[in-house]
Formats: sequence, C-alpha cells, structure tokens
Amino acid sequence: MFAKPVPKIRFLCAPEDEGVIAPPVAAKTHLPDWFRKLPAIDAQKLDTGDTGLTVKRCMPFLDAMTTGFILPLAATVRLEIKDEGRTVTAGWDFDKTMVSNHGPHQVAGHPRAQTPPCKFHNYWSIRTPAGWSCLFVPLLNRANSVFEPVAGVVDTDTYIAPIHFPFFARGSDGLHELEKGTPLVQVIPFQRASTMLEAEIGSETVIEAAERNKVFRNTLAATGWYRKFARAAR
Repeated sequence: MFAKPVPKIRFLCAPEDEGVIAPPVAAKTHLPDWFRKLPAIDAQKLDTGDTGLTVKRCMPFLDAMTTGFILPLAATVRLEIKDEGRTVTAGWDFDKTMVSNHGPHQVAGHPRAQTPPCKFHNYWSIRTPAGWSCLFVPLLNRANSVFEPVAGVVDTDTYIAPIHFPFFARGSDGLHELEKGTPLVQVIPFQRASTMLEAEIGSETVIEAAERNKVFRNTLAATGWYRKFARAAR
C-alpha cells in the first residue's frame, strides 16, 4: 500500500533571486533570543506560592509562535519615520523595489489612518495544494516595534503571483534599518473546508461541565498536562 503524499507548500522565486534574497524559514526555527533565554521556571516566584512557570512552558503560547513559516525581508531597508509616523520614506541598496506606498484613501476611517499605509515588496510566490489558503499575520507573540503588517488571507492554490504586505509604521521618529532577513509576516497554511462550522451557543450539559472541570483540574494538578495529553491527542 502506498503512503498518501504529504501536502506541501512551495515558496518559489525568480532564478536570478535564488541565493540572493533571504529565504522563508519554518517559524519553529526562528524563535527570538528573549524567548530562548527565558527560564522555564522563575525560582523567585516559588517562594510566593506561585508555580513559577513562565510562558516558555505554555504550549498554546509556543504553538502560536512556531506554527507555519516566516517570510523575511528580501534585502536591507531603511525607514525614516517623522512626525510621529505621519511621514515615512524608505531607501534600499537593491536592484528591486522594496517599499512602496498605498493611497491614504484606502484606509480612511482606520484607527491608524493618520499614518500613511506602506507596502513591503515580497519576491517569493507561494503555491499550496488545491483547497489550501494561507493566513498572513504579524509574527505571533513577537511584536515588532518599527512596523505593523496588515493581516490577510490569500487563496494560494490559485493566486500564485508574489504577495506584497501592507504595513503601518509604528516606530519612533528617526532612521530605522531593517536588515535583510528581518521577519515580515507569519504564514499559516490552512485547508479550506467545503462546509463551515455552524455555531451553537448555549449552556453546557452536566456531562460537558464535568469534562471541562476535569481538564481544568488536571491542568492545575500536573505540570505539562496539556503538552502530554491535550496536545498529543491531535
């Protein structure tokens, strides 16, 4: 019996760009230094009756950080921010456009409308199997202090042209250098369902309440219970 092929996401660039622009990476291989250095347990908290556990032992937190892939900045970009973000100019030493502007009318009424919407140019096209799309979001649990990407969903099984990423400047006034390879967005592929889930809203049954309470108490009673049981059941 033949094994079922594993669905693949493909990141493709122009031949002349391969080995020149920064490549996408799996999110799990690109954890920030502050997270790597964070202790799993804060011993000073143990004396207060606290568990002392840090987010390094929180699987939902870690799963969010390590899900999918990271698309990086193709080449180094300089962003000069003035007037509290109302004026943004960009420069780069590369032979392809790295940043362009969106028309302000496109974000009229948006809470960040006072800052001009800009766009990072990406030179990787993305291909997914039929029925698969990609969710593009700012890096989860890793805030960027200079720019804020706009989230979006693209049907990457049919739209195979490079996808550019709108963003708002949020850094302090001054010159900010974003090095080649700076993470831009987190890419989370997902399979589109032919039938969407229907919401059922109401009170739980006695059995459902007992199940919820059991899971909650197990979480309190055993360190790592979620990692060992709840997550392992997927």
